Amino acid sequence: MGLNVKATLMDEAAIKRAVMRISHEIIERNDGLDNVCIIGIQRRGVPMAKMIRDNLKSIEGVDVPLGIIDITFYRDDLSNLNAHPVVNGTHIPFDTFGKKIVLVDDVLYTGRTIRSAIDAIFDMGRPAAIELAILIDRGHRELPIRADFIGKNVPTSRTEKIHVEFEEVDGNNQVLLCEEV
Repeated sequence: MGLNVKATLMDEAAIKRAVMRISHEIIERNDGLDNVCIIGIQRRGVPMAKMIRDNLKSIEGVDVPLGIIDITFYRDDLSNLNAHPVVNGTHIPFDTFGKKIVLVDDVLYTGRTIRSAIDAIFDMGRPAAIELAILIDRGHRELPIRADFIGKNVPTSRTEKIHVEFEEVDGNNQVLLCEEV
């Protein structure tokens, strides 16, 4: 089953603008960056989390701690996956207890990935708060989860797919609207 590209929703410049706006919103909502940490969800939440961290450094001059989380073993559909799922690794080099965590992912769809990430974070400690930063919110939630920071809302049909590409993973920075063929 392949994908047919219907439209380019965001080019590299649009992604950079959206992530910069999200970065400013994080600073505003938290009255600065005291006690703020960023955790990117493997795979494409990680490059976005790094972009946010770099923006925060250039805006406020603060090195915000950055973590990476792999939610593979927290998924509610793990039994439906390949017998040998690819695990990309978790690296949280800070204590999450009492921190304001900004959880970062590329696309918010059903909410199940975010629920899995929250479960994984709470297994490491009890943060003061978890905020969610998303590049694309495409709707169709199955769980009561909403993003605090959104790059772009893109209403989609269930047959459509949002394909986010980041240089670090895919060799390109763009967001595509695709349809299964």
